[in-house]
Amino acid sequence: MPAEENRLSTTALAKKLNLPVQQLFGILKDYGWIERKQDNWALTPKGEYEGGSYHNSKRYGAYIVWPEQLEQHPLLQAIESNQRITAASMSRYYPHLHARQINRALAELGLQHHSILGWELTPLGKAWGGLQEESNSSGAFYVTWPYEIIDNPVIHRELSLQSDQIPAPAVAGEMEPDMFATSNAPVDHHHGIDGHILQSSLQTGVCNWLYLAQLAHACHRALPAEELVYADFYVPAGNIYIDCWDNDVPAGEMSGKFRKRALYKELDLRHLEINAADSDKLDEVLGRGLLAFGIRC
Repeated sequence: MPAEENRLSTTALAKKLNLPVQQLFGILKDYGWIERKQDNWALTPKGEYEGGSYHNSKRYGAYIVWPEQLEQHPLLQAIESNQRITAASMSRYYPHLHARQINRALAELGLQHHSILGWELTPLGKAWGGLQEESNSSGAFYVTWPYEIIDNPVIHRELSLQSDQIPAPAVAGEMEPDMFATSNAPVDHHHGIDGHILQSSLQTGVCNWLYLAQLAHACHRALPAEELVYADFYVPAGNIYIDCWDNDVPAGEMSGKFRKRALYKELDLRHLEINAADSDKLDEVLGRGLLAFGIRC
C-alpha cells in the first residue's frame, strides 16, 4: 500500500482532476468503485482493486482515500470537466427532489423564473453561469448550469435542507463534503423556508412545497366550525385544508385527528391528507391532490 502522504481524499482527487466534488462522487459510484451504505460512502471490491482504502480520523471516523497516481487512470482522464447540468440531472444528487422542485428552488433564489415559455434565465442566473436553452422537440425554454453549481454552498445548502439531507461541515484535508451524510451539528428541521415553525419534518416538507409552488398558505388554521379545531395548513386559493399524518402520532392526539376528519365530511370542506409514506413523493401527491380541486402547480 502506498504511503499515507501519497494518498488523496476524494475531495483532493477532484481538485487535481479539476472536477466538481459531487460529480466525482457520482462518477465513482457509476463506475462501481464506491456505494452508498446508510449515511456513508463505502468501497466496493472494484474500488479496492483500484487502490481505494480508508483513512481513520479520530474526529470524523473513516473516509475513503485513493492512491495519488489514480488521477492518471484512463477513465478519470477521459472525463470532461466542462459539462453542463440541468435541474433534471441535478436530481441525481438530491434523489428526494423532483426536477420540478429543483427548478422552483432555483427560481426562489432568483436564478430563473417561470413563464408561459418555460424556465427563463434571470440576470442573477446568468451571473451564476446559467445559459438559456430551448428544447428542439417542444420549443420550451429551460436553463443549463455549469456542473460546478452542485458544489455551490448556497445551492447545496438549500437543496439539502429541502430534501431532508443535511450537508456535513467541510474540513480541509479530512472531511468529505458528502451531501448525503448527516451532520452532527444541531439543525432545526422544523422551520420552513418561509419562516413558518412546524411540528415535524413531514409538515416542513409540505410547507416548503407550497411555498416553492408560490401558493399562499396558512399554518395551524382553524376550521370554520364552533369547535376550535385546527388544520395543519390552509390554502385560501382553493379553500383547501391539508393535514399531515406522521407514523408516530401520539395516542392522545389520534382521537382529535379522527374528529377533524369527521368535521371535514360534515362541513363538506375540501381537504387533503398527507401521510408519512408520501414524504418522498410530495410533488406527485400534492400536485395531483391540488389539481383535483382545480389548482395547477
